[in-house]
Amino acid sequence: MVKLHDLPEQELLYGHKACPGCAATIIARLILKVTGERTFLAYPASCLSTVTSIYPQMAFSVPSFTSPFAATGAVLSGMAAAVKAKKMQNVTVLGIAGDGGTADIGLQSLSGAVERGHKILYVCYDNEAYMNTGIQRSSLTPFGAATTTSPAVGCAGSIGEKKFKKNLFEIMMAHRIAYCATANPAYLPDFLNKVEKAKNTDGPSFLHVFAPCPTGWGFPSDQTLAIGRLAVETGLWFLAEYENGKARLTMMPRQFKPVQAYLGGQKRFKHLTEQEWAIIAAQRDREWAEMKDKWGRPSKNQVKG
Repeated sequence: MVKLHDLPEQELLYGHKACPGCAATIIARLILKVTGERTFLAYPASCLSTVTSIYPQMAFSVPSFTSPFAATGAVLSGMAAAVKAKKMQNVTVLGIAGDGGTADIGLQSLSGAVERGHKILYVCYDNEAYMNTGIQRSSLTPFGAATTTSPAVGCAGSIGEKKFKKNLFEIMMAHRIAYCATANPAYLPDFLNKVEKAKNTDGPSFLHVFAPCPTGWGFPSDQTLAIGRLAVETGLWFLAEYENGKARLTMMPRQFKPVQAYLGGQKRFKHLTEQEWAIIAAQRDREWAEMKDKWGRPSKNQVKG
């Protein structure tokens, strides 16, 4: 178990140029505190690369490589092969990519890396759109969210994104991956312990991490973790893990807060009506019923709601 007071004071991500409240950089900073200096890092074109790798400056203090947008999984495969060939020990081959670079354009190379069984840790920080290039929708943009390519105004009957999110966790489970989990920096002990598990997995591991974006979502920059907690409390983000061929929930809220408690605080959802909130709540209830049926309830020693 990772204890907060045992985290090193050393910063391996420092001096970046991210927006205030950026969850992507919070996530990367915390992950590196767990993986440590013996980390080889790859990340594609993304918010993270833009704010950390502006020539001649580099905000990461570990060996880092900016990959082509679609190639993070392939680059990690090459890095893992090199580590194995050189018989290097106690090294984490880490990839950090956004939702577009993971679930859309990067899915093929990620799938290949996992199927081949490379010892890598791949992290998707999910801010639910292509934020770096202008807030365009991705396959992980939630139903009802307004983006520049799923506008909520200007088109007849437009309500923003009309599809529900791709289930990236179950896609990774379908690969029979060694370890995968969903996480949220607002639930820090759960998040850090999942990073530690993923780091120590003998084979490929994957973390799908919730990453609220003040700029793209439209909320005050000091509310990043509060928004992250509300997503879980309203049941619109679930915490789970898959290991040894079995999935389990690692948290179950005792009672869901109304979805508008989460949606109402974000500009991207301000156009939604009571009817559309009800559609979202109904989909949430269906998905949770399926998860509880398949994976069961959390055990007593897991995170409580």
